[in-house]
Amino acid sequence: MKLPASWLAIPADSDFSLYNLPFGIFSRNSDEPRVGVAIGEYIIDMSAAAQLGILSGAEVAVSVFQSPTLNALMALGRPVARRLREFLQQQLTQRHSSLHKLAAEVLVPQAEALMHLPIAIGDYTDFYSSIEHATNVGKLFRPDNPLMPNWRHLPVAYHGRASSVVVSGTPIRRPNGQILPPGAEVPVFSPSRALDYELELGFVIGKDSKLGESVSAEDAEDYIFGCVLVNDWSARDIQRWEYQPLGPFLSKNFATSISPWVVTLDALEAFRVAGPTQEPTPLPYLQTRGELNFDLELSVAIGTGTSTETIISRTNARHLYWNVRQQLAHHTITGCNLRVGDLLATGTISGPETGDDYAPNGCLLELTRGGQQPVQLADGTTRTYLEDGDEVILRGYAEREGVRVGFGEVRGRVC
Repeated sequence: MKLPASWLAIPADSDFSLYNLPFGIFSRNSDEPRVGVAIGEYIIDMSAAAQLGILSGAEVAVSVFQSPTLNALMALGRPVARRLREFLQQQLTQRHSSLHKLAAEVLVPQAEALMHLPIAIGDYTDFYSSIEHATNVGKLFRPDNPLMPNWRHLPVAYHGRASSVVVSGTPIRRPNGQILPPGAEVPVFSPSRALDYELELGFVIGKDSKLGESVSAEDAEDYIFGCVLVNDWSARDIQRWEYQPLGPFLSKNFATSISPWVVTLDALEAFRVAGPTQEPTPLPYLQTRGELNFDLELSVAIGTGTSTETIISRTNARHLYWNVRQQLAHHTITGCNLRVGDLLATGTISGPETGDDYAPNGCLLELTRGGQQPVQLADGTTRTYLEDGDEVILRGYAEREGVRVGFGEVRGRVC
């Protein structure tokens, strides 16, 4: 539905349009962190708005907006968040609204705000849902048989480390670990020499499920509050030595960056698309139908501090082989329970080769063919993997018929 114009000036290319209104946690000066909603270049201070009576019709306690995480708000359910979003849309398009009259007291410039980790994350699971990514990586090690036998039958995943999930802008320390140098038989202890990023989408759980009961694919989205961008930092040389037989551990537990704004599923509803055809047909509990992927343009840039950033990759979340309903259903099929604040990430999102100027690869391991083909940056230097001082910037947005909904950025500088 087309909305009336807002009385607030919103740049046409803003990720935070009237159709978005994502939730986050912010503070300003020495204030306590609290709930905010992004709109254009501003943040609606939901705590101040509630205390001033602007949100009286929303039937949400002021304490929920004073919380330093979104968990309390998410636990109220998606219908409550939907009503809040619709109420704010009305307030932002009516010139005589309470929000308009009290705008000076509740609108905070984003440039003056400090963003915080938006959710208290209890558990973090990272999937491996892009067939292009899995195939490209598999070809580096198994050229004749890149996909493992189970890949087309289930959404592969590993259990990540929730304690090291950080908000965009947090510096990333280069990890130390055991590395097996080429041709060596004994590992050395060293800082990683093959530090990589991974471009991903994350889904935030907003509803508890019961231990011992699985969640069906049909009901899966009832448990998802919204989405964030994810950078699952990876130390490829540590990973190569440690991953057999149990998979990633120290190579991925040191940092995962997420965007500060949680975009609701309702805001992404207009951008649904069908996913790829799945062959063979999944087992019954994984079967889904309809437009369950999202048409989200994604990009990766590297900044070196000496020149403008270089966009090195573009892809789209529509290419994901396993959709989020299937990921969640598979996650819970054993009876594993979900809790408010859990984070499920898609794994690296890559896409098919298109012949465009930008490669559709979601990490350097793919883009450089395992470090064999360096990437050229704007300052004339090249990269196979990340160097100290490099800043990785992930961006994502959806746009259709003049309506734009975006995530902002995920930034992280290697130190």
